[in-house]
Amino acid sequence: QLRLVESGGGLVQAGGSLRLSCAISGAALDSYVIAWFRRVPGGAAREPLSCISGSDGSVFYMDSVRGRFTISRDNAKNTVSLQMDSLKPEDTAEYYCAAGDHPRIPEDYCSGYGNGGWRGYWGPGTQVTVSS
Repeated sequence: QLRLVESGGGLVQAGGSLRLSCAISGAALDSYVIAWFRRVPGGAAREPLSCISGSDGSVFYMDSVRGRFTISRDNAKNTVSLQMDSLKPEDTAEYYCAAGDHPRIPEDYCSGYGNGGWRGYWGPGTQVTVSS
């Protein structure tokens, strides 16, 4: 069974940076697409942010974070990171990583969340708070 654990959340001032990590155990990264999501306070749905292929490293970003967030992977350590720069108060949320094997292309995995056939294992989340 795949297990994911996020770390690196915390409190940061607007304009600052944080680096989140997702440690994955139970399988090798190259079998999955790994994604970062977030859920804002009071929000019902998780919002996809960025996805990366564990096999070839191809990436996709949603418009909300493109240019500010950078996703990367370390297959040797079985971890995926999310570097978050120029943080805004509206980035305050619980951040989650997920890994799945369908769809297999990062853009489809991010954009297809909630559609039939989407599959993923989830971590418990890490809180990010951006103060103004």
